[in-house]
Amino acid sequence: METSIVGVGVGITDRFRTVVEEKIARIQMLASRAQRLDVKVTHRVYRNGHVPDETVELTLVGKGPVVRAEATDGDKFVALDLAVDKMSEQLRRAKEKRVDGRQHPRGAHFEKGSGALEGIDVQPASVDVLHAVATGSVPVQSEEEDVYSPVVIRTKSFDAEWMTVEEAVDRMELVGHDFFLFVDVRTDHPSVVYRRKGWDYGVIALSTQAPPSEALAS
Repeated sequence: METSIVGVGVGITDRFRTVVEEKIARIQMLASRAQRLDVKVTHRVYRNGHVPDETVELTLVGKGPVVRAEATDGDKFVALDLAVDKMSEQLRRAKEKRVDGRQHPRGAHFEKGSGALEGIDVQPASVDVLHAVATGSVPVQSEEEDVYSPVVIRTKSFDAEWMTVEEAVDRMELVGHDFFLFVDVRTDHPSVVYRRKGWDYGVIALSTQAPPSEALAS
């Protein structure tokens, strides 16, 4: 497996490269078909007196979905350990789900009689959640109230991917996020799956309709 290590605001020493090669052996065992692992180390210095920190981002590329994990600590070696632990856990869980799928075939489907979604532990979002999303009234809580303002919002754009709810849940587990955006192949509606308590998941779908002004004009 090819390994790429880059530093942003910090130099990459030979010692760090050696430690990376030792640590990623766990990842290679869990993802034998992986082709490349990108390691990015970012050194951040804050203006408000916070202690500088190091963020290690891991991106695993191979035949299948891209797997990502990151961790932050004042010591880049500790951050590396945490990131490797996260990615190893994501790969292990994905591997267990594949084995379970072979032993117990499963698939998400709607029951014709009740209209309930069966075959996957996904619960539709409540009316309150849907209303909050539609009106933009979802409360946003900061993890650190004393973080320097103004807040920097990271934005990312991705190509739309059509998949089933079950495939979206699997992809969410691999990337280690609490939610995953996709387009439902059954409805062609933009949707998002998100993590609930325990191993339960939720799903929110948007119905694409013309704005009121366009509807009146037509």
